[in-house]
Amino acid sequence: MHAIPKVQLKRHGRHGCETGHPWIYESEIDYVKGKYSPGDVVDVYNSRQQFMGRGYINPRSQIAVRLLSRQEEPIDRTFFERRIAHAWQYRQRFLAEPEYCRLIFTEADFLPGLVVDKFGSCLVIQTLALGMDIYKDWIVSILDELLQPELIYERNDAPVRTIEGLPLQKGFLKGQGDTLLTVRENGLLFQADIENGQKTGFFYDQRENRRLLANFVAGAEVLDCFCFTGSFAVHAAAYGARQVTGVDISAAALEIAARNAQLNQVSERCEFLEANAFDLLREYSDAGRLYDTVILDPPAFTKSRASVDSAARGYKEINLRGLKMIRPGGFLVTCSCSFHMNRDLFHSIVAEAAADARRTVREVAYLSQAKDHPSLPAAPETNYLKFLVLEVQ
Repeated sequence: MHAIPKVQLKRHGRHGCETGHPWIYESEIDYVKGKYSPGDVVDVYNSRQQFMGRGYINPRSQIAVRLLSRQEEPIDRTFFERRIAHAWQYRQRFLAEPEYCRLIFTEADFLPGLVVDKFGSCLVIQTLALGMDIYKDWIVSILDELLQPELIYERNDAPVRTIEGLPLQKGFLKGQGDTLLTVRENGLLFQADIENGQKTGFFYDQRENRRLLANFVAGAEVLDCFCFTGSFAVHAAAYGARQVTGVDISAAALEIAARNAQLNQVSERCEFLEANAFDLLREYSDAGRLYDTVILDPPAFTKSRASVDSAARGYKEINLRGLKMIRPGGFLVTCSCSFHMNRDLFHSIVAEAAADARRTVREVAYLSQAKDHPSLPAAPETNYLKFLVLEVQ
């Protein structure tokens, strides 16, 4: 067996990996001892020659090394079998419906660069980093043996793969079948487009948050902006909302939203509008339109620190408009899925929007992502979702 290359970290400063973070940035590395190819396994040592972990290296990425283990253990098929089995056991323990879940969530399941979503008898897999893509055949084989799915679909068209030097591709790795699947969540049914939908086709991370709507939407008139395929909207209608209006810019997503309403027999209380949610919020608030509940679940406004200020303005604008449209005693449900928009900053932006809208608000809940999207305390990037519910006077 050949010697594993050694990554030596620089002397100055305290490195994130020393306190549990799984990433090593290129700027932290002093030198690499030994020959390696991108994607190879390497061992990482700090300046005191303490072993920090074993992971895979890719000099093309700013995140040069992603740690797989803190132990000096072989990164072999048995390693992946153990990791994947543990991820499945975790979901079975903590989820009411583990057949429909985020089965593997990258670093939070100690498999950086790997995403697997379970849609009943179909698995959708993403290998988003070169070092993980190398092991794709093993991973698919292990998933097949452990879970025995009818279908395994590769959704590897995410642009981040280009940065890793990987091709963009998608298609079935096991079996052939329909790419429009049915998901069960909180007793409701939803269609997921695993071929062309956003990411893997469905967002499991809001599962527990959607259930919270049951506490306050009965008899309400609800506006759901950035509704995508209508998950919040359909939950609201199923929980007794009088009328729900879902708004999204994607006609394809709204077609699925309408089918989701039909699947759950709430079509008569749901309407879906194809529109720019920013423009519609401005138009409706200027016109004095009022709702009992406004839901704001936009896509990430920022994917880097450099654009946080611009994103903050966007979040404040939509929350200001939304708050102006809520009847006294109603509720604002507002979300951010960008890690760079941290919890304290998002909270303060919404508070400023409430002050500018001259509305008095009371916090009902400030939650994060569902249990199948666990987070690592040492890696705040894994704790990305903010879900804030306010009672508005």
